[in-house]
Amino acid sequence: MERFTGFLRRLRALVKKELLQLTRDQSSLLMGIVLPLMLIFIMGYGMSLDVKNVPVAVVLEDTSPTARDMVSFTQGSEYFNPTFTHSMPEAIDLMKAHKVDVIFRVPSTFTEDLYRGDANLQVLLNGVESTKSTSASSYIQSSVLTWVTTRTASSIAVSSVGQVNVVSRIWFNDANTSAWFYVPGILMLVLTIVGVFLTAVVMAREWERGTFESLFVTPVQILEIILAKLIPYFGVAWIGLTLCLTAGHYLFDVPLRGSIIVIMGVSMLYLLVALGIGLVISAIAKNQFLASQMALYISFLPSIMLSGFMFDLHSEPVAIQVISHFFPTTYYLQLLKSLLLTGNYWPLIVKNTSILLGYMIFFFFLAFYMTRKKVN
Repeated sequence: MERFTGFLRRLRALVKKELLQLTRDQSSLLMGIVLPLMLIFIMGYGMSLDVKNVPVAVVLEDTSPTARDMVSFTQGSEYFNPTFTHSMPEAIDLMKAHKVDVIFRVPSTFTEDLYRGDANLQVLLNGVESTKSTSASSYIQSSVLTWVTTRTASSIAVSSVGQVNVVSRIWFNDANTSAWFYVPGILMLVLTIVGVFLTAVVMAREWERGTFESLFVTPVQILEIILAKLIPYFGVAWIGLTLCLTAGHYLFDVPLRGSIIVIMGVSMLYLLVALGIGLVISAIAKNQFLASQMALYISFLPSIMLSGFMFDLHSEPVAIQVISHFFPTTYYLQLLKSLLLTGNYWPLIVKNTSILLGYMIFFFFLAFYMTRKKVN
C-alpha cells in the first residue's frame, strides 16, 4: 500500500511538472490546439474539388430573344459567374487579364442557323486553368443540350429547331497537358521553400546557438549581417529556379511565351519577398522547431491550398477568396502562369508586380526593425 501511495505521489508531481511546463510553452499549446483547428477549418472550407462560380465571358453577337434564352442558364447558376459582352476583343482582353477563364460565343447567325437545322456555338477555354476550364466546357455543353431538348419537346418548336453544335478550343495550352498547369506551381514552391524555410530555420539556429548575437559585438552593421545571411540562399534559390524552369521547358515542353527577362525579374522579386518572410519568422522564433512550424503554416501550406495551385479559388467560399489575397504566392503564381503560357500582358504584370514590391518593402522593413529592436 505504501509503495502504491508513493507511486501516486511521484506520478502526481511529474504530471504537475509537465502541465506547468506545457502552460509556459506557448508554442506547444499553439501547435497542439490552435493549429489543428486552423487546419480543420482551412481544409473543410477551403479545399474543394468542385468547380463552381467559373468566370465566363458570354459574347452575344446574336441579341435575339432565342439567343438570350439559350444563354440564360449562365445566370443564377452556382457553376457560372457570367460577364456579358457583344465583342470578342473585349472578351479576349478579359481572359488575358485572368478575369474570365471561359469565353462562350454566340455567333450573329445563331438563330438563323438554328431554324435552318444546324447552328454552332464556340467555347474558348483558358488552358492556363485547364481543369477548371474543361469542367466548365462540360457544364456548358450539358446545359445547351438540355435547352435544345426542352425546345424540341415543346409543341411550338418540335419541327423547327435543328441541331446545336458546341465547338471547343483550348487556348494557351496547346498540348492540353497537366504538366503545363503544375510546372508554374512547382517553381513557386521551390522559391517558397528555399526563401522562407531555409532562411527561417538557419537564422533561428544561429539565434538558438548564440552565434548570431556574437556578431553584434563586431564592427559590422545589422544590415550587413542580414545581407550576408541572405545572399547564399538567394543564390541557392536562383539555381533551383533556373534548373526547374529549364527542365519544365525542355522535358515537358512548357512554353516561355512571355519575356524571359520579365519572368526572371518577377521571380527575383518574389524570392526577396520569401526571404523577407523568413527573416521575420526567425526574428520572432528563436528556435529551429518553432521557426520550421511557423514557416510551414504561414508559407508552405497557404502556397499549396490558398494560391490557386491545387484548388480553384473561384469555387471556394468568399471568405477563403479574401484570405488568399493576403498571401503573396497568389499574385506570383498568377503572374508566372500568365508569363509562361499566355505572354506579356502588361496590365496584369504591372498590378501584381506592384503588390509584390509592396510586400518586399514591408517584410524587409519589419525584419530589420525587429532585429534591431532585439539587439538594442
